[in-house]
Amino acid sequence: MLILISDAFDKSLPEKLSVFGEVTDDKSRLSEADVVLIRSKTKATKEYIDSAPRMKLIIRGGVGMDNIDREYCKEKGIIAVNTPKSSAIAVAELAFALMISVPCHIPFYDSTMKNGEWQKSVKRTELYGKRLCLLGMGNIARKVAERAKAFGMEIVAYDKYVGTSELAEMMSLEDAVRDADYISMHLPYTAETDKMVNASLISKMTHHPVIINTGRGKCVDENAMAEALSSGAVSWFCTDVYSAEPPDSSNPILGCSNVTLTPHAGANTTENLLRIGEEVYETIAAFVKEGKI
Repeated sequence: MLILISDAFDKSLPEKLSVFGEVTDDKSRLSEADVVLIRSKTKATKEYIDSAPRMKLIIRGGVGMDNIDREYCKEKGIIAVNTPKSSAIAVAELAFALMISVPCHIPFYDSTMKNGEWQKSVKRTELYGKRLCLLGMGNIARKVAERAKAFGMEIVAYDKYVGTSELAEMMSLEDAVRDADYISMHLPYTAETDKMVNASLISKMTHHPVIINTGRGKCVDENAMAEALSSGAVSWFCTDVYSAEPPDSSNPILGCSNVTLTPHAGANTTENLLRIGEEVYETIAAFVKEGKI
């Protein structure tokens, strides 16, 4: 068996996986690979899949699988899976860090202090007692909810596929965003979620919220978001993800002042890469045991 590691994983992973066969990061050997490991950089398109005639299993280290043509994988008899549990803590911590940085004015305080200014008169606000709306209620959102509960926030959520939650009051999409002070997005990218946060939905938001997106960039209409940031309909936008990555210089979000931007770094923690590696190992071991690869 040849296992191809196509993107960046923990450096210890090749040795761990060597018990299953040969492990390589030489992308020119894609045509020989039985198992391919990717993260977000590699795009497993139809052309990519056709270039791997021996591939039986493709594993996305992380949560979102929109960079894999899963329908074509099914046609070709290729199993496509992700590591849904491993990244939850890492992404949730970034989402919460972005959320708390806004009312604490951390970027502003830092930059002005470095410029020799003493801007103590700029008052902070608190997360305590504020309403947090979670869009999506999967593994990551639940970790965010646990942290928000510890901060004394009121938590509501929308998820078409989740009826009830012990962590949040489940509502319709419009009801969930209406009175939210903070909105944290944890949606997969699908036809249903494409530009879900758009001008129409933003017009339903009454509290000029802070919006944080650590899910998928295409779930936000970036032109509408830029307009909302300019008008004050949205007070601040924190995003780790973009409609195209890295974002083109023409992306309207880059020209806004009331934004905090990170380079799709949500899953990039030392601990998470180790967890992803462990989940990859367990996944391959299970398929080997079942005789699927």
